[in-house]
Amino acid sequence: MQDRGLAAYIAELLGTFFLVFFITSAVTLFVATGNQAQFGSDFAVIGLVHAFLLFGLIQIFGGVSGGHFNPAVTVAVAAARRIDPLDAVIYILAQLSGAVLGALLTKGLLVDEGRAGHYGAASISSLIGGNFQGFLVEGIGTLVLVLAVLAVALGTRESQDWAPLAIGTTLGFAVMVTGPLTGGALNPARWFGPALVDNHWGGTWPYIAGPLVAAIIGAAIFLFVIEAGKAGASPPPGQSGKRTGGSGRSGQPSTTPGQSR
Repeated sequence: MQDRGLAAYIAELLGTFFLVFFITSAVTLFVATGNQAQFGSDFAVIGLVHAFLLFGLIQIFGGVSGGHFNPAVTVAVAAARRIDPLDAVIYILAQLSGAVLGALLTKGLLVDEGRAGHYGAASISSLIGGNFQGFLVEGIGTLVLVLAVLAVALGTRESQDWAPLAIGTTLGFAVMVTGPLTGGALNPARWFGPALVDNHWGGTWPYIAGPLVAAIIGAAIFLFVIEAGKAGASPPPGQSGKRTGGSGRSGQPSTTPGQSR
């Protein structure tokens, strides 16, 4: 496990702050202009906002903290034994704090424009049956995100080079599908910040339980399927003796989406 410090905690706070601010601002402005989001191009744009934003933030802060910006990702990394439990708790507290600050800034800048859209707060759509269906949607969307983080960022050094793009685009396409159903939070911090600021909870437990259950399932799939499968696979010709799954070229275990080298 890699030791974390104050710089990593601040990076998680700042990264989540920017993530929530830009996402909630984009959603707020979309609603304020009178657009009624559909499954097609409208949510494609929102999805691309997520993709490019997360890509950039992991590039900026990934070398400091790993660029989690999501309690579900932190829980998954902790379950995969790549971060100390105490550091994981501090990460989550920093993420929640950053999310609230980001939502507060959105509300402060878009006071009148944001009321109709609850400043980007997520809620369960009438398109699905209710909270249980919302739990499934948030869980499935988060699961594919967590698997992307663990498989790519905790894989070989070559795969880690692709981590910001792979993780960002995974979040982007997941939001394109889940956005019309649950708001596509896929992140308890992204849900919590605007929900607290506007006191608009929109269904609570699906946005907490869905991602956290997905984090545990994702960590189990990573450990017992992806990592175990790599360990049991025959190495490519000329690479016998080199460790691959879960480590870089040096054989040291990778820990986070954008770990510093």
